Amino acid sequence: MYPTISDLIRDLFGINIPLPIQSFGFMMALAFIVSAYILQIELKRKEKEGLLFSFTKENIIGKPASVVELLSSFVVGFLLGYKLIYAFLNYELFVQDTQGILLSADGNFIGGIALGSIMAYWQFKELDKKKLPEPQIEIVTVHPWELVSNIVITAAVSGIIGAKLFHNLENLHEFEVDPIGTLFSFSGLTMYGGLILGTIMVMRYGRKNNIHPIILADVCAPALMLGYGIGRIGCHISGDGDWGVVNLAAKPEIISWLPDWMWSYNYPNNVISDGIPIPGCVGQHCMVLPDPVFPTPFYEAVACILLFLVLWRMRKIFANPGSLFSLYLLLNGIERYSIEKIRVNNKFEYFGMMLTQAEIIAFVLMILGGVGLWYFKKHRINYERGIPG
Repeated sequence: MYPTISDLIRDLFGINIPLPIQSFGFMMALAFIVSAYILQIELKRKEKEGLLFSFTKENIIGKPASVVELLSSFVVGFLLGYKLIYAFLNYELFVQDTQGILLSADGNFIGGIALGSIMAYWQFKELDKKKLPEPQIEIVTVHPWELVSNIVITAAVSGIIGAKLFHNLENLHEFEVDPIGTLFSFSGLTMYGGLILGTIMVMRYGRKNNIHPIILADVCAPALMLGYGIGRIGCHISGDGDWGVVNLAAKPEIISWLPDWMWSYNYPNNVISDGIPIPGCVGQHCMVLPDPVFPTPFYEAVACILLFLVLWRMRKIFANPGSLFSLYLLLNGIERYSIEKIRVNNKFEYFGMMLTQAEIIAFVLMILGGVGLWYFKKHRINYERGIPG
């Protein structure tokens, strides 16, 4: 396993470059970048089809820098300088415990003041260059695809919050033991929590910017599937604990040509240091699972990338607004419900059945997806310019 990018570089090229970059975090960032690209392509296509429309807004130009703007720039610069300068001066410690340093109160006060002052001064000079004798109102045209960065940021922030909330609801015992640490740790994310809250906030943002929620949902469907698949690659290569149940069965003959780790794997050097010590290993991440397990993150990564290709192919065939997102819900539910059968997770009793939180949500998504496919096939919604009143 490669808990950090440095581990991957060392294994591939035999050189040690200490970098404070976690493999999971790197893959998550890549997932958002790729998803943003897919989202932009689809927003442009929907605008050409006449389902999305540009709009105008007023900007006031020529104003001098306000106290609020300067103060905001200073605060952002202070926080960056406070942490970055401290990290630079304590680089070895930062590489070893990146999360701990970022979430601690440790920092460099002088560095914070210096960078905060520089950013505030830079903001003042930039706005001073554009200052006019009298501020003017400028009318600008905004296309939906130009909002991609805001959509992705909204999805990322709300998605992480939702993922943390659902994880804590599913693991109340962990939350009771260490509520602060559990809330602010970078680990412990529940996919469906992120999907639910992220979807709500993105739809809300779209409605505020003249993008119909149903159209935006269709646009997001392929990006959501691909982004999740890329994220699961991060789970697998870092060994973050999202693996399957113990698998001691012999590899079936039909897949004998596949590498053994695709059937069962013990995740050596996993990032959460779970298992038993690896003989001769020195340093962090020196644990290996005592028994091999199903590599479910790998299965999900492959499945979701393939399902992305299905959605990408079907996005022009499922022309009725709402149909593509319904197909996404159905496929997403089937994929997750299936993988839960061999995945490690907390089970709860519901109506005499032992089910996981994800199984229940996946089942609901399958129903919603099936009903949505039927409904949007029978009822094509007529969209006027912008959002219907």
